[in-house]
Amino acid sequence: MSRVVATDDNMSLPFFSPEPNHLSTFSTASSSPTFAQLLKNVGDTTTVELNDQHHVDMNLASPNQSVPFHLSFNDLTYSVKVRRKFTWKRAPSADPIVGESPLSSKTKTLLNGISGEARDGEILAVLGASGSGKSTLIDALANRIAKGSLKGNVTLNGEVLNSKMQKAISAYVMQDDLLFPMLTVEETLMFAAEFRLPRSLSKSKKSLRVQALIDQLGLRNAAKTIIGDEGHRGISGGERRRVSIGIDIIHDPILLFLDEPTSGLDSTSALSVVKVLKRIAQSGSMVIMTLHQPSYRLLRLLDRLLFLSRGQTVFSGSPAMLPSFFAEFGHPIPERENRTEFALDLIRELEGSAGGTRSLVEFNKEFRQRKAEPRTQTGLSLKEAISASISKGKLVSGATSGSGSSPVSTIPTFANPFWVELLVLAKRSMTNYRRQPELFGIRLGAVLVTGFILATMFWQLDNSPKGVQERLGFFAFAMSTTFYTCADALPVFLQERFIFMRETAYNAYRRSSYVLSHSLVALPSLIILSLAFAATTFWAVGLDGGLMGFLFYFLIVLAAFWAGSSFVTFLSGVVPHVMLGYTIVVAILAYFLLFSGFFITRDRIPAYWIWFHYISLVKYPYEAVLINEFGDPTKCFIRGVQIFDNTPLAAVPQGMKVKLLSTMSKSLGMRITSSTCLTTGYDILQQQGVTDLSKWNCLWITVACGFFFRILFYFSLLLGSKNKRR
Repeated sequence: MSRVVATDDNMSLPFFSPEPNHLSTFSTASSSPTFAQLLKNVGDTTTVELNDQHHVDMNLASPNQSVPFHLSFNDLTYSVKVRRKFTWKRAPSADPIVGESPLSSKTKTLLNGISGEARDGEILAVLGASGSGKSTLIDALANRIAKGSLKGNVTLNGEVLNSKMQKAISAYVMQDDLLFPMLTVEETLMFAAEFRLPRSLSKSKKSLRVQALIDQLGLRNAAKTIIGDEGHRGISGGERRRVSIGIDIIHDPILLFLDEPTSGLDSTSALSVVKVLKRIAQSGSMVIMTLHQPSYRLLRLLDRLLFLSRGQTVFSGSPAMLPSFFAEFGHPIPERENRTEFALDLIRELEGSAGGTRSLVEFNKEFRQRKAEPRTQTGLSLKEAISASISKGKLVSGATSGSGSSPVSTIPTFANPFWVELLVLAKRSMTNYRRQPELFGIRLGAVLVTGFILATMFWQLDNSPKGVQERLGFFAFAMSTTFYTCADALPVFLQERFIFMRETAYNAYRRSSYVLSHSLVALPSLIILSLAFAATTFWAVGLDGGLMGFLFYFLIVLAAFWAGSSFVTFLSGVVPHVMLGYTIVVAILAYFLLFSGFFITRDRIPAYWIWFHYISLVKYPYEAVLINEFGDPTKCFIRGVQIFDNTPLAAVPQGMKVKLLSTMSKSLGMRITSSTCLTTGYDILQQQGVTDLSKWNCLWITVACGFFFRILFYFSLLLGSKNKRR
């Protein structure tokens, strides 16, 4: 294993030497490697000097071919339909006022014939005022606009990039820093390496890559510090931004897209971020980013500028061309004035004028024709350029073997198998949650307090008619409480949503892996909560069944927690806002309780609402605990004169009740004494309409509902996280 000096700042990046047979495979042009072979040996590349005179140890690139990658985009046009608001207007004639249909729409052009180019080793900065189309252009180049909506073409070394190829060789850094707050910088980058780097790389090599990246990003002093959030002190804003960049460049992509990487940072932090991007570009990547208003120091680090105004190009070229461009346009840049600030101010001034920026757009076209640079001809196909890039130490995520003729067909969709993703996701979630014990502590405390209140309120219920009614109330409240307690799971995915979207946009892991790991990580806490609630209430309330009754009670409480957690998790994948989600959860759970059979029995529910009774999540655990409690046909709950309880005759003297009972015996022709059992547990189940299912069937249905909502959660992620504009 060897190390190589990668930048002019004496940063050391680790690359990995090949086995001898790998070197012989790549050493002759007559046996050009397939794309699969190149990816298979990711991380096992030859040691080279990364400077302007680098030598590629392959006959694929000659010494005078110093620019192996050339991105070209031509005539990019993108429009969206904007629905008009409903407005009232008076017709030209004397007709009454008419309304304009809200369904009518107009077309708004966000990109209008944008063309340009970018090269590896350089930074292309897209500038313009808010609404000029900067982010839209980055999305277009990063293949984040749905196919068919974008006109024009984007090519890399003359070949059109498809989605699968682009995901393998590129990365997109969003404007917001989306990170897990309780992970350290080193852990965050290590988890990214586990996701993006192939399983063929050993743990030690991945760790070396992370350590080198920490040095490259200038994060060595913060490596052991947590990211932090509003409640936990962590790293600074500039360091957070560099960590966000590091996550997406862990596999050393060839194309790197960034949406306003300096937004919200002070000038010093912004400069450090751009310096990092400059080093990344010099290592052989192509960096394309949007900037709002770069300072003079930032401008010196940029290689190409592209100014946009309302979706049109008003300048394209190197920063050194700005003075001559605006001088020829008739607006020379004053000395000692920031060139980009002057250009942006002039563009805003023209946008507010009657003619807009049309004159500047036309002048830019003429200027580009006169000053056009000769097109760079790499002489390399895309596969050959990637081969040369890998030979210089670039890492590409994923590796498979094969010898298909199409490079695209040999690129793996994911870098790791399903089970590896599952373990890494579960480990990351557990690490993040373990460092926030107060979250689970609050949830456990709420369950224990609720259990304590119920236990003391319904302390040692007897087997009288009143005890039966109190048992029914306890079961209804207890089962619904388990579902309401699960509402705290709602913010969990809502907080992780954008992290999930960023990571899955470039196939860091499968959505199915995320759903399964999310479920597995939730199970231990659900088991503890269920055991705490069951142990607090079962014996205190005086429920029947002994040890076996307690075990089933625990299982049905766990099943209810599982179903409730799954239901809330599914809603979190559909509802984008926390408060809206809480409103929906509370409302739906209230409906579930209403139709569970406690307030109104099944045979009394109107026929047009009976369907809601069967889809109620509270129905099945409620009926299960009723059967567990009243399922013994030999246990009696109403004897003799207790038949008058809960009636107006309950207040009459005991002797009168005995006489009434004797009279009833004569009328019915049967002997009824004070000890005669008149109502068993089975009779109570009949009265409550709980006759269709056994308690075990209710348990399995509740568990199945949990799995059903987890599957729905998966489909909500599948359909709702495409990360592409339409």
